[in-house]
Amino acid sequence: MSGRNSIKVFPSSSGPRRAFLASALFVALCAAGVTAPRASDRTLPPSVPPPQPIALPTPDVRTLANGLQVLVVERHSLPVLTLRLLVRAGAESDPAGLPGIAQFTAGLLNEGTEHRSAIELAEAIDSAGGTVDSSVGWDSSFLVLTVLADHAPLAFDLMADMAVHPAFYPAEVERGRRQTLSALDVLHNDPSYLADTVMHQVLLAGTPYGHPADGTVDSVKRARPEDLAAFHAREFVPSRSVLAVVGDIAPASALELAARYFGGWRAAPAAAPSGPKAALSPPAVAPPQANPSPSVVIVDKPDAVQTEIRVANAGIPRSSPDYVALTVANQILGGPASNRLFSDLRGEHGLTYGASSDLDCYLVAGTWEAKTSTRTPETAKTVHRVLDQMKRLRDRPISAQELQQAVDYLIGHQALDFETSDGIADQFLDLMADHLPLDTWSAFPAALRRLTPDEVWQATRRHLDPDQATVVLVGNAVEFEKDMRKLGPTRVIPIDRLDLGSSTLVR
Repeated sequence: MSGRNSIKVFPSSSGPRRAFLASALFVALCAAGVTAPRASDRTLPPSVPPPQPIALPTPDVRTLANGLQVLVVERHSLPVLTLRLLVRAGAESDPAGLPGIAQFTAGLLNEGTEHRSAIELAEAIDSAGGTVDSSVGWDSSFLVLTVLADHAPLAFDLMADMAVHPAFYPAEVERGRRQTLSALDVLHNDPSYLADTVMHQVLLAGTPYGHPADGTVDSVKRARPEDLAAFHAREFVPSRSVLAVVGDIAPASALELAARYFGGWRAAPAAAPSGPKAALSPPAVAPPQANPSPSVVIVDKPDAVQTEIRVANAGIPRSSPDYVALTVANQILGGPASNRLFSDLRGEHGLTYGASSDLDCYLVAGTWEAKTSTRTPETAKTVHRVLDQMKRLRDRPISAQELQQAVDYLIGHQALDFETSDGIADQFLDLMADHLPLDTWSAFPAALRRLTPDEVWQATRRHLDPDQATVVLVGNAVEFEKDMRKLGPTRVIPIDRLDLGSSTLVR
């Protein structure tokens, strides 16, 4: 063999030559400052340079005469255009007694308008090489349309038609109802979904977030086309909406098209905002009351061979000055990549395949929640391990190395959030939904770098209290109920009596 890519294999008789080459290579590596890894170092990640913050675009924001804000970001790397409409009304704005209406409404925006049937909308979007989607979270609803950039006028026309003139045809409502009921039937047999939903309702009871965003079987069955139309008329108004335009388009063209197609959008005469979005600034909402000791809610599923486990405290609103420090603390406790919960529960004790934690921050409330699952006989031990890791994070300062690793991960991961046009639109609209400055993400890396271990620890001590945590378990209660009662007040709800639409959770 010859050439620069050839590989020469020495015969076995060349042992001394191999030894000489190996020694020479070792000396060269040592001279370069590279040392062979020791067996004890195999658990450590390789040394890499710290990630560099990405250069984020500066959006151009204008307000139309009707109050609609238009945010434009030029991005000419691909001939693609994304329109993403934010409405500052999400599941927290569901009418009393009708949870899930926000999600039901958003799901029908592309299923027919006053001017186009569902099929006509689909054909028009397809002709532009486009995709459409809608979503509802807490505090906001979204409608997103992505097309090839040379179809910009059609994109604005279609987006305005779907957002402003949905028809809620009875046949489409019935089809959406069947689909939602089928999905709920699946979800209500999913222990992970039940654990998440029960925890959310227990922890945020008494706030606008204390109900299932997906709705219930009863509320979906009772929802009428008039209910959806009324929610849309009340919440989808231009003065509380933002249209993000990201992609291969000049700002002047984007603003001209937005004015042409959205300029006639007016709020319904009787429309009035509801829920925590009644004002454009975060209203005062009393936080959930802390428990005097851990409280335990068990959803008894006798056929379960594993237990879904959630352990949580009330968290913070997104506007909290502790947000950056707690983001780091959450990364250390149970964030992606290396974290304490995973290392302890999986690495040290073999109790689970995965463990994580989520810091969910809404406009006026939040949760901080540890999540895992385990074999039924290991339920009590796993709960105590989770509580122990939470106590360790609260009671002892983090190390400088942990802080550095968490900060590096968060800065490095930020680039993924801004990788696509839709991601750019989503990130900036999230800031606007939470009434935060548009340079928040640009300042985020520097804010992370300024943190000290003590600042992260002090913020953790203010908001993490495992001694007053809420514990939710979904599993075979007879195997662990006795042990859980030692933690604090315990409720056991048979799964066939669980009612996610009730404030008591019991049918």
